[in-house]
Amino acid sequence: MKLKDLLSLEDFEDAARRVLPRPIFGYASGSVETGASLRANLAAWDDLALVPRMLVDTSARTQKATLFGRAYDAPFGIAPMGGTSMAAYEGDLVLARGAAQANIPMVMSGAALTPLEQVRSAGATSWFQAYIPGDEETINRLVERVERAGFDTLVVTCDVQVASNREHYIRTGFHTPLRPTLRLAWDSAVRPRWLFGMLLRTLLTQGMPHFENMGPRVPLISRSGKRDPGRRDRLSWKHIEGIRRRWHGRLVLKGILDPADARRARELGIDGVIVSNHGGRQLDGAVAPLRVLPAIAAEAGGMTVMMDSGVRRGTHVLKALALGASFVFVGRPFFYAAAVGGQPGVAHAIRLLRDEIDRDMALLGVTTLAEVTRERVRPSNSVP
Repeated sequence: MKLKDLLSLEDFEDAARRVLPRPIFGYASGSVETGASLRANLAAWDDLALVPRMLVDTSARTQKATLFGRAYDAPFGIAPMGGTSMAAYEGDLVLARGAAQANIPMVMSGAALTPLEQVRSAGATSWFQAYIPGDEETINRLVERVERAGFDTLVVTCDVQVASNREHYIRTGFHTPLRPTLRLAWDSAVRPRWLFGMLLRTLLTQGMPHFENMGPRVPLISRSGKRDPGRRDRLSWKHIEGIRRRWHGRLVLKGILDPADARRARELGIDGVIVSNHGGRQLDGAVAPLRVLPAIAAEAGGMTVMMDSGVRRGTHVLKALALGASFVFVGRPFFYAAAVGGQPGVAHAIRLLRDEIDRDMALLGVTTLAEVTRERVRPSNSVP
């Protein structure tokens, strides 16, 4: 498989399907229950049309973006994904290095298989995303560890109060940790590139991977191991207030969909929010982030607004910016890119999206991202 034959982020999904064992691919590609949220995320983009301006000299266009005072080379980053090191050898490090080399942010997942200290060391543009229970002692331990590792941005995911009803896990044979079954052995055997290039290579060079950053240390493959996420349903605003007092870096809340929550975050001194429905993986039928983005941006004041969930194209990025986002994050395509091509695959995916944004800016008639305003979009079915 040649990377040059992959022409868009969507192409990586089919390529990854041929590389990954069925449970691992199912883990990444699946949604929750009926898949309504995932479909809504993807459909929302088509309800907006771009309004280009003609005869504009765009030869000096730039997509450089500033986020929390730091200049990046593109207005997108890599969203947190916990299973990347199940998909690719050193997958978490592959994403961290790829993002740093491209000068874009990468948000490390708290559910990653790589110790957070190693990821921060590998990628200076990496942030840390935490899944935390409503327990102050656990929160304080994690915040101290993240601080010692040198992360300057902590992202607290708010929409994982309980484990969602991911029926596709059962249908594809996925379990966390993975169970050593005949089905898994067969799924691995018919995907030799993954078996030898990821699993056996990891076992030979590093030993059995473990979930390293959240709860008890549990191996990736175990007959009886069980991950304990703690009582996330106890997490509340009082814990966020405590984290704000304790954490001296930038604090971001991920999973915000209601303008009232954005307003409360702003009042507590939160630095930014990520408008997200977890890529359609938590509450089935949750509103698509793009639909509520303008209302949340209106409540933000000086707080930074970002979004994820369903971003696949350069035009998607520009539409999100036009509706009030300062930055967007992309998840699944980079998971697939790491599985298909390792670090070169991630670099290729980043390049594809950057090239799309560059072309789209020229066709839209803008030279800077600041010119991508609300006037540049309108409902697809509206009449001028």
